[in-house]
Amino acid sequence: MTLSKFTRRLVAGVALSVLAAAAQAQLKVGIDLSSTGPAAAIGITSKNAMLMWPKTIAGQNAEYIILDDGSDPGAAVRNIRKLISEDHVDVIVGPNITPAALAALDPVAESETPMITLIGSASVVEPQEGKKVWAFKMAQTDRAMADVMTRYMANHGVKTVGFIGFADSYGDSWLNEFTKFADLRHIRIVASERFNRTDASVTGQILKLMAAKPDAVLIAGAGTPTVLPQRTLVERGYKGAIYQTHGIATPEFIKLGGKDVEGTLFPTQPVVVARTLPADHPSKKAALAFVSAYEDKYGKGSVTQFAGDAAGVYPRLQDAVARALKAGKPGTKEFRVALRTELERAHELVVPNGVVNTSATDHVGLDQRASVMGVIKNGQFTYLAQ
Repeated sequence: MTLSKFTRRLVAGVALSVLAAAAQAQLKVGIDLSSTGPAAAIGITSKNAMLMWPKTIAGQNAEYIILDDGSDPGAAVRNIRKLISEDHVDVIVGPNITPAALAALDPVAESETPMITLIGSASVVEPQEGKKVWAFKMAQTDRAMADVMTRYMANHGVKTVGFIGFADSYGDSWLNEFTKFADLRHIRIVASERFNRTDASVTGQILKLMAAKPDAVLIAGAGTPTVLPQRTLVERGYKGAIYQTHGIATPEFIKLGGKDVEGTLFPTQPVVVARTLPADHPSKKAALAFVSAYEDKYGKGSVTQFAGDAAGVYPRLQDAVARALKAGKPGTKEFRVALRTELERAHELVVPNGVVNTSATDHVGLDQRASVMGVIKNGQFTYLAQ
């Protein structure tokens, strides 16, 4: 072989390699999380789960760009605008707090970039019109959680409830949804108070709740800030049942709350109580597999519902990307639009926190298989039969 032939073959080989690389465009996933600030207990575990994602999605090399919004909706919007305009991502994952997710609707709709949020409130995806058609949601809705919670309350003799929730859209959503199901099940809300995520005292609000003598108190918040009203209730001698929302399911909540949160009742999703789920639960296998892998990496008792939600994003993307690739390559508008459409077409897709069936009118896709009751027992999140 002459040098010239060798050179020609080498050049041809390099050219083919370049063409092959170009044919398999890199998929970019932009991620905004609250890894610091009041919602850090949620954001950190979500990030931990994402760091376990494979490096490819549906055969495409994937780049994950993770930014921290500090639990600030304004910072979340800036992060998302950067991910879209500078990093040219194909999809946004996050935010994980409701105010930030609502604020993010503008940039994702303007750029026609699908967004898979990690929040509890359905307000970011309902009704499916306008900007909201670009948003999807991993966590079970507040509506479904309020349903399973009030059913449990009614089955266990709760007739009156005192409510204290975050003074933001999370608290608004929970009060709205809880009120509907409470009315349905003849449960009266006898007092309603609010508190901020950064408050140092809620004594005034708790005294007003206790004065109404409710059978139970519902604290509607997320992460470690929800320990404060519960501790205040215990310190002031409240003897009724204390309910929290699915937003508490982090090891930090138990660690910070200690004995004051023992016996807490709360709705949750399969991952949190995976080991004590009934054997026939459809997500038990997936939930247990994720919990085992997560705890092998991050330690026993480290898993959270939010980690489970984040873990579920990957199979959602794997499922939708495989079909969207038929319409365009990553990095193009055609691909983003197709990805949004295919995210609407998940069918009986099992993820750690439930079974997903999405449609053009349902961008959550979870039914009651994703909602269970839990209790904190001996410092552990445990499944609680209805």
